[in-house]
Amino acid sequence: MPQSVRSLQAALPSVDRILGLPDVRRLIDRHGRTLVTETARTVLAALRADLGTTGGGASPDIGDDTIAANMEAQIAALLTPPLAPVFNLTGTVLHTNLGRAPLPEEALEAMAAVARGASNLEYDVKAGKRGDRDSHLEDWIRRLTGAEAATVVNNNAAAVLLLLNSLALRKEVPVSRGELIEIGGAFRIPDIMARAGAKLVEVGTTNRTHPHDFQNALGPRTALLMKVHTSNYEVQGFTAAVAERDLAALAHDAELPLAVDLGSGTLVDLRPYGLPHEPTVAETLQAGADLVTFSGDKLLGGPQAGIIAGRADLIARIKRNPMKRALRVDKMTIAALGAVLQLYATPEKLAERLPALRLLSRAEADIRAAAERLLPAVTERVGERATVAVIACQSQIGSGALPVDALPSAALAIRPTTKKAGAAVKRLAAAFRALPVPVIGRIADNALVFDLRCLDDEPAFAAQLDRLQLG
Repeated sequence: MPQSVRSLQAALPSVDRILGLPDVRRLIDRHGRTLVTETARTVLAALRADLGTTGGGASPDIGDDTIAANMEAQIAALLTPPLAPVFNLTGTVLHTNLGRAPLPEEALEAMAAVARGASNLEYDVKAGKRGDRDSHLEDWIRRLTGAEAATVVNNNAAAVLLLLNSLALRKEVPVSRGELIEIGGAFRIPDIMARAGAKLVEVGTTNRTHPHDFQNALGPRTALLMKVHTSNYEVQGFTAAVAERDLAALAHDAELPLAVDLGSGTLVDLRPYGLPHEPTVAETLQAGADLVTFSGDKLLGGPQAGIIAGRADLIARIKRNPMKRALRVDKMTIAALGAVLQLYATPEKLAERLPALRLLSRAEADIRAAAERLLPAVTERVGERATVAVIACQSQIGSGALPVDALPSAALAIRPTTKKAGAAVKRLAAAFRALPVPVIGRIADNALVFDLRCLDDEPAFAAQLDRLQLG
């Protein structure tokens, strides 16, 4: 090691001296001595390593001001919340990777209220004794679906797992081959059934399943019949599937329950809001299903949760399963879901008050008007590096809901003018993601496309454009 490098390393200040600097003392006041001391050691170790690799090149700045500034930057990065808001301009409204359904203000207020202190989570205030956390939600689920009873767990995969483990452990469950789905995160029905301890019996074919296929699969080890919403895809063409009503009749003739995994689980008919029809929980129960499982954070518009609704005796068996405790929801989820369910009491105002439904039913003309308003600001910011145009596009609902149905929308298409457009559009997308509130779009045909269906805060989007670093 050259003598000059050793001299520079020796000249690095001690940790104690760094902790005595005025700027660092202010960091200690804000963040405590332990964290600041650890950061000082980390910064000094990095400088020592940098000095050892510079050779004859330029040496890093080892001045007190630089060290203090590096420490402040490291602490700020460390204490930045790992979850942060983003602008979802992908065109997928219920985007699994971006948090699915946005919550209404009523849910946020309810969560904050119970998070601040003690609550009646499992305490019956009137009776003065221990209560059941499901009681805060069950009455509303019964009212909105017509179910006899309900229970809530942490997501729909957990709901399916718990149902099967409770009712079909070491027994057989016939399912149509056309419904053996895989959805995001490698959630596969066959895998869930195996983990639940149930034996899958495949019936029918991928594209056609008939009642006699289920009839032929019935045996002394059959625990229940199951129907699964195909979620992320739709079989079209020469197809046949057994309707819930027919499958329910077959199950009940054999004195077996019918369970339906409805997936997205809408509570209202979506057609009055200009959306395609999706089977509701109430319709599925009325068709004869004994149990229905569905998600809380998809079309329902609430927090992540899995809901099981249906026959009271079956729900009681499920709630007695020891796994229920491992899969239960916390007080903030209960508060948020309860607030969302109450919004359904006023369906004529639901599209105004439930953000997910408002975004899904947003008029194309309204979205295009927003795009026209933002076009000049975005055009000015990207300058000659790209062209910007308002284009028609198609949004999708997302999270497995109505997978082949598209929603007419409008977008800003930002197309780099360079000949190497593929690399340039990736750099452009990265620059927008680096903004204080990252902007997430999609790349299509060498253009960065921002579908504005989910843009609720135009001023905030426009205000940060001047911080866009295009290189």
